[in-house]
Amino acid sequence: MTQPAHSQPERDTAPASLDTDGSVFIRVALAVYALLILYASWYPFSGWHEIGVAPFAYLTAPPPRYWTGFDIVTNVLAYVPFGMLVVFAIYPSIRRAAIVLPLVLMIAAFWSGTMEAVQTFLPTRVSSNLDLLTNVGGALIGAIIGQSTRSFFLGQSRLQQVRSNWFSREASRGLIVVLTWPLAQIYPQGYLFGHGQLVPILSEWLKDLTGISIEPLLWIWPDLQLRVDQFWLAESIITACGLCGAVLTLACLLRKKAPAILLCVLMIGAALAVKSLSNALLFQPENMFVWLTPGAQAGLVFGTIMLIAAHRTTPTYQRRIAIVMLLISFIAVNLIVPNPYFVVTLQRWVQGKFLSFNGATQFMSLLWPFLAMWFLLHSVHHRKSAAVS
Repeated sequence: MTQPAHSQPERDTAPASLDTDGSVFIRVALAVYALLILYASWYPFSGWHEIGVAPFAYLTAPPPRYWTGFDIVTNVLAYVPFGMLVVFAIYPSIRRAAIVLPLVLMIAAFWSGTMEAVQTFLPTRVSSNLDLLTNVGGALIGAIIGQSTRSFFLGQSRLQQVRSNWFSREASRGLIVVLTWPLAQIYPQGYLFGHGQLVPILSEWLKDLTGISIEPLLWIWPDLQLRVDQFWLAESIITACGLCGAVLTLACLLRKKAPAILLCVLMIGAALAVKSLSNALLFQPENMFVWLTPGAQAGLVFGTIMLIAAHRTTPTYQRRIAIVMLLISFIAVNLIVPNPYFVVTLQRWVQGKFLSFNGATQFMSLLWPFLAMWFLLHSVHHRKSAAVS
């Protein structure tokens, strides 16, 4: 977004030096993707019990009798990005294929093997040596692709030049946040851009253990009964603040020469497109735009107005505003009781073979606000301010 003249000292105008000691962006992406695999493998995290079988007994068990091509393909594809990210993360310290490929195989085998071992204690999961084999095979394919395409993504590549020309030195971590925001829209949410809705999950877990649920708003107002217009207002606030916080996170990464307005519009468009396509695939095609409720429409309008007001501020103030907006959205989405209309819709959702995928997308939706706050509060911003002063 265009900045005023007085903000020029705060905007990093010199091109960032390309990474010679490895990419922070890639290493953070690898950590996030590994956690994504973990959450997807152990989702829905309920029903843990001991069945009298050793965790690693599956390694020597006979191959599973029942499997499908869908299972094989998804297991392979899930670990292809993992293998690529490992190759990129260890560059330039380790470059030789004779070392890189075996190392990726060992890391993938350890991670996938651990996931399968823990699944022994989950009733909805079946530990399988075939899953381990296909996961490692996918990681190997990813490693080969990564080894072959390193020059395009790393070092003095054209992609790195674009990154240096458009984004500040501190953008590596922030780019992870920005790029994962559209993906966080895949999992069905009660409110548009209402990420980090932990209370319903924690309430369900606590109710299973103690019979007590968590309902913060009802603890404050026991007789509260939200009307339709109040749900409308809640979604407007959550949507507007979520939109403003996410887009300002991108804005505070950009240099003056970057096509800021275009990038921000593309970010919003990508998020809404992913939201629409996921609704059509997870439910029915006619539900593609079911997310565009009156509350969401008002939130998009208010969020856009707030962005227009904030676009003339400095990157420092954009970052601070983003923090406030994301905090308001997070608190509101966890205080307000789930929309009953959304709960009814979710009950009709049959997850079937997409259990792991849905677990991964739910994790992304839950993680995103924490990932954003981690970046926005990172000490790298304080070091930058000290250097400017």
